[in-house]
Amino acid sequence: MSTPPEGRVWLHKDGPIGEITLDRPAKLNALTPQMYRQIAECCAQADADAEIRVVIFRGEGSRAFCAGSDVKALEGYEDFWAWRNRFDYIPPILALRKPAIAAVKGWALGGGLEIALACDLRVVARDAVFSAPEVQLGWNGAGGAAQHLTRMCGYGQAMRILLTGDRFDAEEAARIGMVEYLVDPGEELPRARALAAQIADHAPHATQAVKAAVRGAMDLTTAQGLRNENELMSLCFAKADLARAKAAQETR
Repeated sequence: MSTPPEGRVWLHKDGPIGEITLDRPAKLNALTPQMYRQIAECCAQADADAEIRVVIFRGEGSRAFCAGSDVKALEGYEDFWAWRNRFDYIPPILALRKPAIAAVKGWALGGGLEIALACDLRVVARDAVFSAPEVQLGWNGAGGAAQHLTRMCGYGQAMRILLTGDRFDAEEAARIGMVEYLVDPGEELPRARALAAQIADHAPHATQAVKAAVRGAMDLTTAQGLRNENELMSLCFAKADLARAKAAQETR
């Protein structure tokens, strides 16, 4: 299937791994409103598919993960009210119950940076280039860069990145704590797939509980977080009890 000019986002399943591909390589996978909704649809499909245990986000082509929103597409909003009530593609990524990995190469700018930050783990090629250029265009990003960068990298680094809009490379991103795995160009997707396979080998209720516990730790007090972890572990035990009861029933 050829890629339409406005781009597309599609989900491919390989056993327990679902890959969500941003597919508009001629425009560095810059996002259009149509792609926003397709991201949400793919996330919903991946979460609803019991066979999928881990999700990978990747960009089509060799030049970019995602260059952010297509600025020309932004001109289609009639006024600030239309923009305020636009469809936002980041919440569906954050709502994924299953672990999400970003396989990043080339350009990851603006919304592309925000997609990578919304994932749980980032496998990044050394040729990757990041930036949050919105301030240079007269606005701020609205897809979570301020929230995630502050938590991952600290207040000063978040301010530096967001106030200057400067580009920074993969080595710098790793140094400030934004990257978990730094690999040679071309190895980002194979490494992400290997990592996804390792995670997918664990019980899905356990990996989803881990994700819920860590995500909760960013918003809860320590006491609340401990209660949350205990409840999640209790649910995991309940799942194991159900499995044992089912196995016992089948042997009768």
